[in-house]
Amino acid sequence: MYKYNFLKYSVPSVLLTLVIIGAGIVGYVTKGGFKYSVDFAGGTELRVRFQKPIDTEAVKKIVHDDWQGTVYSVVGSPELIIRVHQAPDQVANLDKQLLASLDRVSPDNPAEVLQIMSISRTISDNLWAEWLKAIIIALALLTLYLSISFKFAFALGAVIALAHDALIVLACFILLDKEISIDFIGAIMAVLGYSINDTIIVFSRIRHNMKKLHSESLYDIVNISVNERLRRTILTSFATALVVLSMFIFGGDTIRDFSLVILLGIIFGTFSSIYIASPIMMLFMKKN
Repeated sequence: MYKYNFLKYSVPSVLLTLVIIGAGIVGYVTKGGFKYSVDFAGGTELRVRFQKPIDTEAVKKIVHDDWQGTVYSVVGSPELIIRVHQAPDQVANLDKQLLASLDRVSPDNPAEVLQIMSISRTISDNLWAEWLKAIIIALALLTLYLSISFKFAFALGAVIALAHDALIVLACFILLDKEISIDFIGAIMAVLGYSINDTIIVFSRIRHNMKKLHSESLYDIVNISVNERLRRTILTSFATALVVLSMFIFGGDTIRDFSLVILLGIIFGTFSSIYIASPIMMLFMKKN
């Protein structure tokens, strides 16, 4: 009837998800919350240029030790982006003090500040508020659309799968001690879009087979539908993951975290389309 019984592993899959999210919650508590970039915590971003190639790792160490800041390289350029949590109004001559720290790395290769940008905590709070508002509106519209196009059970499965994807990526970032930045938010939105597209494709096949295979149980219909879409899902996810993996490896520090979010999203988004969205849909469908 079908080649693989995917639903057979739905309970272990959910348990695996809960373990990862639980580890993320423990990490969140023990580490005192997320590690925010200056985009959300407030601070200063400086773009500096060196006259000659510089040892980026040495710069990262000195910036971290002196300022608890982060450094991102600009691909194909002797420039670096440095983010620190101090603001110019908190530290006198912030740019000059930072340049003095950089001079300790390579005194014969001085740096110049090309751009300095300060972000206040008020702006950061507004960014969070706008992002959360956008997420809530998007989820509400998505629930309405899926309820009309499919059934409410499908909408619940899709929304819970999206929440799963976001929580899993957040948990991974907590455990890996990564920063939450504006790039992270953009990547999360892209991940959710990719994931819901994959879920809707599976759901469309399930809806089609529900009308076609009247004599089959819902369990068998879901398994048949996932098997029918398995080849497309694997090929699409694998091809996309290869591109993102190359960005992660060769793209430089500026897009590495962005690429990591997308890569995690592809993996867990494909996982949730099969093992989270469909079982949740079945759970509520049986109650209807």
